[in-house]
Amino acid sequence: MAAGVVDPQHQIQYLKNELKKAQALAALGELTSTATHEFNNVLMTIINYARLGIRNRDDASRDKALSKILEASERAAKITATILAQAKNRSESMEPTDLAAIITDSLVLLEREMRKYRIAIETQLDPDAPKVVASGNQIQRVLLNLLINGRQSMTEGGTILIRLSPSSDGKFVELVVRDSGSGIPRKALPHIFDAFYTTKDGPDESGKGGTGLGLAACKEIIDSHHGRIRVESTVGRGTAFIIRLPISKEVKAAG
Repeated sequence: MAAGVVDPQHQIQYLKNELKKAQALAALGELTSTATHEFNNVLMTIINYARLGIRNRDDASRDKALSKILEASERAAKITATILAQAKNRSESMEPTDLAAIITDSLVLLEREMRKYRIAIETQLDPDAPKVVASGNQIQRVLLNLLINGRQSMTEGGTILIRLSPSSDGKFVELVVRDSGSGIPRKALPHIFDAFYTTKDGPDESGKGGTGLGLAACKEIIDSHHGRIRVESTVGRGTAFIIRLPISKEVKAAG
């Protein structure tokens, strides 16, 4: 090849790698933003009730303040534990992973945000759902993205259902995130996982979404896990994302 001539295949691979970095940074940014926002809210609760206890000398007010401070402190501990689990216990490597634990941790991070936007969370987690072969960090990014997408589609509040169950053939675990939001137009469905494609005008008031990277990253992560993700949606009735991930070989061997 002549000097100075760029190999198209090399350039395409370079751009794909850059896109992966952008997708990872976008997901990490949203996770960090969510955790920081949640922790700040808890901190303000503790500060405000501490001030209440200082200003009011009667026992009833002080007991109420101490109770609220303890409640907020316990929530702060849960958020910290969730972040530490991300940093320490969940590597990017593929290993047997408990999806129910990831769901629980994700809901801790988003609890206050969902309450703020009047979103009710319902869970149907089959206790017999086995572990899957996965990177816990990456699957949590997918779940957080789908939950935030669902919340953003319900401007007047609504419900998100999270269902976890083994597939009927015993080869996969199925994770469903279903919202009662505005739905996705039929013409948009074939493009919903395309990079940079978005049906949103931009980030919402919390600064999340609108880049067109979220769902593309979700699909890429699930594909890399030898799984599948698909979408079902009806305008005015809501959207469901259905994910299937392979059951851990260790679980199969034990069974």
